[in-house]
Amino acid sequence: MTSVPNITLNNGVEIPQLGFGVFQIPPAETKAATLTAFEVGYRHIDTAEMYRNEEGVGAAVRESGLKREDIFVTSKLNNSFHAHDAAMKAFDETLATLDIGYLDLFLIHWPLPAVGDFVETWKAMIEMQTTGKVRAIGVSNFQPAHIRRLLDQTDHIPSVNQIEVHPYLTQDDVRAFDFDNGIATEAWSPIAQGEVLGDPVLVAIADRLGKTTAQVTLRWHIQRGDIVFPKSVRRDRMVENFEIFDFELTPEDLAAISALNRDYRTGPDPDLNNWVPTS
Repeated sequence: MTSVPNITLNNGVEIPQLGFGVFQIPPAETKAATLTAFEVGYRHIDTAEMYRNEEGVGAAVRESGLKREDIFVTSKLNNSFHAHDAAMKAFDETLATLDIGYLDLFLIHWPLPAVGDFVETWKAMIEMQTTGKVRAIGVSNFQPAHIRRLLDQTDHIPSVNQIEVHPYLTQDDVRAFDFDNGIATEAWSPIAQGEVLGDPVLVAIADRLGKTTAQVTLRWHIQRGDIVFPKSVRRDRMVENFEIFDFELTPEDLAAISALNRDYRTGPDPDLNNWVPTS
């Protein structure tokens, strides 16, 4: 079976560089999809409170037959619960819903700059980690200005910043900031929800290597050093996305793919997104 490389976070915790994302997988299908991902070889699962499918992820972990310590599970704080006490309660509810003993990584899902003080939310996250029920904490969709506030007002550096990254949104400035501060970058929407797959540059590279454009794109993420977790409910696509460690892109390939950047987002702008679910 393919060996997925690990990245060591700034607190010494190791995370598989390739994972399986469950965003947009219906709750009723999540357990089966996650179990299939485990069969393919994935050991890193990325979920969130707002995805409403943590229960399925937890059931798959418990029924997989794998050792808990061999699986890395991430979840994220619901936008509705940024206040200190609400965040602490939401964390406890995630632990109960997953029912897998502990979390490997918990993230603030969005900074919500106009909603509340995400620094106070971060202080609650630090408290969560002191309980020993989560191995690492981090943020998601945070811009450098948001993280600077965390660094200025607390003594705890996030282990991870999960942001939208793909060839049409390379995010080089945010990634460089993360690197300079010892923060691992995770890439969500790594193929721009499929929008990059027909790009002529990617097609030409894929044809030359005998690979698919999805594999080439995921390999680009891996060689740039980011953590990536593609999503699919189809076993053949899970296998395809997993088979990205038997080839390498040249420096010229990497540069050509990065040059596709057009600052195009498939999701919200973190500086403007202040959406809070109503239920």
